[in-house]
Amino acid sequence: MATTDRQATTLALAHALSAAERGLAVIPLSRTKLPALRSPHRDDDLLATPCHGECGAFGHGVYDASTDPVRIRELFAAAPWATGYGIACGLPPHHLIGVDLDTKSGTDSSAALRELSLRHLFTIPDTVVVLTPSGGRHLWLTGPPDAAVPNSAGRLAPGIDIRGAGGYLVGPGSRTDHGTYSTAPGTAHLAPAACPPALLHLLLPPPRPTHPATHPSAGDRGQGLVQFVLAAHEGQRNTRLFWAACRAYENGIGSALVAPLVDAARTTGLTEREARATIASAARMTGRRP
Repeated sequence: MATTDRQATTLALAHALSAAERGLAVIPLSRTKLPALRSPHRDDDLLATPCHGECGAFGHGVYDASTDPVRIRELFAAAPWATGYGIACGLPPHHLIGVDLDTKSGTDSSAALRELSLRHLFTIPDTVVVLTPSGGRHLWLTGPPDAAVPNSAGRLAPGIDIRGAGGYLVGPGSRTDHGTYSTAPGTAHLAPAACPPALLHLLLPPPRPTHPATHPSAGDRGQGLVQFVLAAHEGQRNTRLFWAACRAYENGIGSALVAPLVDAARTTGLTEREARATIASAARMTGRRP
């Protein structure tokens, strides 16, 4: 490996450890901005039950993210070609939401955000802003623990992508094929600010009507989590189920919600085996028994 690459890896690890000290879970990234570690299941049967890290190996993307400095060093040691790091969104304590203001395709994403703020009466507070090599900006906001913001591209407005639960942001100090990500002047010392309620309302998916798969015995909190899973579109099903199961176990209602969550997941198209494996992974992640 070239000296410059070794230096980039060392710097990326240092930045990642600094981010972890602030409570931000991180993973190593390659120069392409993708997770640096390949999946250990890449040659497995595509119909096999998805693994989110319960096998114990590295290479599960954002599911590898950690704030533990020992684990972070192990991740980077396993990926000595990494030149950047990703920050997982949607995880406690910050429940980070990334607003990606892109400059590609000739769109003026900043103007689009200003128009949205005027139309819906919200103001973006002072917060961490990361500058991208292409001239874009990432705004860091925090969300409430009981509201998982989904990832989206251009849904809010052209040129505005959202990084939420199951997604990640390229951390400042990361070096990519196109340049280095950096914190905007005057924002490095800030903590991520709370997402304005009006903007949060735009980011959350609309609730779906009550479905027969819900269980009255689950209680109000449980019903909200079940409805969240039922609202999943293709590509979100495992992520939403995992997040809902984590919240259920954290709130002490995980065991009672296993059956309702499995039913809801099956309604969205997952198999029972896939659903139970994801819920079991959430139980392990939160330190509970499934």
